[in-house]
Amino acid sequence: MRLVLVVALLLLAGCATAPRETRNACAIFEQRDGLFNNWRRAAESTQREYGVPVAVLMATIYTESGFRPYARPPRRKLLGFIPWKHQSSAYGYSQAIDGTWARYQRQTGRWSARRTKFSDAIRFIGWYHAESRRRNGIALNDTYNLYLAYYFGHTAYSRGDWRADPGIRRAARRTANMAVNYWQQLRRCPN
Repeated sequence: MRLVLVVALLLLAGCATAPRETRNACAIFEQRDGLFNNWRRAAESTQREYGVPVAVLMATIYTESGFRPYARPPRRKLLGFIPWKHQSSAYGYSQAIDGTWARYQRQTGRWSARRTKFSDAIRFIGWYHAESRRRNGIALNDTYNLYLAYYFGHTAYSRGDWRADPGIRRAARRTANMAVNYWQQLRRCPN
């Protein structure tokens, strides 16, 4: 009985941490695909459902949370040194904010979806990128512009607010480059 409890706790503990190697898509899947947790299957299922390539989905998570399930933006400082509120409600693998996550749950009927569960978060990203295509006409393999729309939101993206933010344009370029790397790696991954 003790052995079963220890094994269960180890399995759960492994799910709550980021993979060690996050710059290699094959390694990520190898580290996280197991009996109760199959990231590759979740990513491929999302690609089939929304048409967004696995490499784009994974690159978005890489940039947003570094594959950390409980990632949050930094806290503001009160009086310059006292930790205060977080800068936004962004949370989890996808760094989805509260309002957008709630809209996703309403529109998809996935009421039990959690931002800290990889399969839910990657499905959210697929849904959001598909919305970017529908609302902003962005191709589903255009990682650069998908990331800009993801970060700024559909309305601010269409206004071109991203043009005034060189830091986010650099982040979008890094995301696009990571998607290319992931795509090349995924072509060589063992199945």
